[in-house]
Amino acid sequence: MDATAKANAIDPPQPLKILIVEDDPVMQLGLEQFFEDAPQFQVVGQATDGYMGIDVAMRLKPDLVIMDIGLPKLDGIAATHRIKSAMPEVRVVMLTSHDTETEMIAALSSGADAYCIKGNNLDRLWVAIATAQEGATYLDPLIARRVIDYLKPDAFKPSSPTPNLVHLTDRELDVLKLIVDGKSNPEIASLLYLSLSTVKTHVRAIMNKLAVDDRVQAAVVALRSGLV
Repeated sequence: MDATAKANAIDPPQPLKILIVEDDPVMQLGLEQFFEDAPQFQVVGQATDGYMGIDVAMRLKPDLVIMDIGLPKLDGIAATHRIKSAMPEVRVVMLTSHDTETEMIAALSSGADAYCIKGNNLDRLWVAIATAQEGATYLDPLIARRVIDYLKPDAFKPSSPTPNLVHLTDRELDVLKLIVDGKSNPEIASLLYLSLSTVKTHVRAIMNKLAVDDRVQAAVVALRSGLV
């Protein structure tokens, strides 16, 4: 099915309500114009950071969210996790310039229904939206093969065994859950009644035990392991 047919296939009796979560003004305008030319869609709201995206989604209850990853205050992966936890019926299409395997896996683990790279032919966004509305998962062809290769069992080197969450202490698990939820170190300190230095120590210990380099990768391990 080509892109035009895909677009027509999602022409519902009522326009699909779209929420755009994007902090780049130029990209915001481009998406507005993109959807203005399609009567099957209606942009009902916009947000420029992750927390605002969650608030607007809860209030407006859109059918579809176009979500960037690199958002201020709270990234799009954590925002997607919260939105999908509260409203699993909402479809989320990641539209981002982030193109690493880790970020795509983290986004899909958070509940995203499609992952589309910015700057490509907009026909791919049509296909991503249509695929998500059909209840399937869309991966941008530019990095889909890399993700598949990354997930193959033989892609894991013997020197990097799958991390075992059992090795984490109860307090480290508490911290990890809040990392997955997109909380910053100061927020974690406040929620767990810990000092900021103690939280930083726990975060370093978590990354060491899980053999990851950053918080996003730690969140991926937690999500793939069924922790959240």
